[in-house]
Amino acid sequence: MLKKSFLIVFIVLIFDQALKIWIKTHMTLGQEFLVAGNWFIIHFTENNGMAFGLQFAGEYGKLALSLFRILAVGFLAWYIIHLANKKTGFGVLFAFSLILAGALGNIIDSAFYGVLFSESTYFDVARFMPAEGGYSSLLHGKVVDMFYFPILEGNYPQWMPLWGGQSYIFFRPVFNIADSAITTGVLSLLIFQRQFFHTHNENHTENQEDINSESPENTSTADEGQKPVDY
Repeated sequence: MLKKSFLIVFIVLIFDQALKIWIKTHMTLGQEFLVAGNWFIIHFTENNGMAFGLQFAGEYGKLALSLFRILAVGFLAWYIIHLANKKTGFGVLFAFSLILAGALGNIIDSAFYGVLFSESTYFDVARFMPAEGGYSSLLHGKVVDMFYFPILEGNYPQWMPLWGGQSYIFFRPVFNIADSAITTGVLSLLIFQRQFFHTHNENHTENQEDINSESPENTSTADEGQKPVDY
């Protein structure tokens, strides 16, 4: 079961990184092409922060986020091994494996792309291992995003507070395979694996009850309540 989990992580990472490297070395920043009409577009962009292009505060925020991701990945790897040893169902392991793969995929961008690639611009395609060095330092790279689904476009009604008359696009965020893996894993846990959390809580309650029943106070009380037996 554990081998299957890490095989999933490996496969997601291969597809995620292969696509990101191709995008990085073949497209300029902001370049796009249509895949399916105007609602599925490959649009090259980069972000300094979290999933779906969300940003995090400054350079120190970027460093803190990268370090947090590394710690989270370490914990997830340990937890998957722990679940596999407890013979947890494959559906749960599959979901956590997707989350681990997604986190790893974006960590690779953040940790190494700044060292491995020249900077992508609106005029120049990035180069791999440039002689002058990369565009940033270790742990300060940018995450490559490319999937864009502007399915609905329009304007908010004029009477709507704050946004009245402004244009909207759904779905606006640009994301990558790693983001998709994290989202799929989390949704899978919440929707299809709710029984896992119920079972986990029940086991924790049972273990706590066993500990309480075996405590010295309960043992002495039971001994005191027993009547001596005459032989």
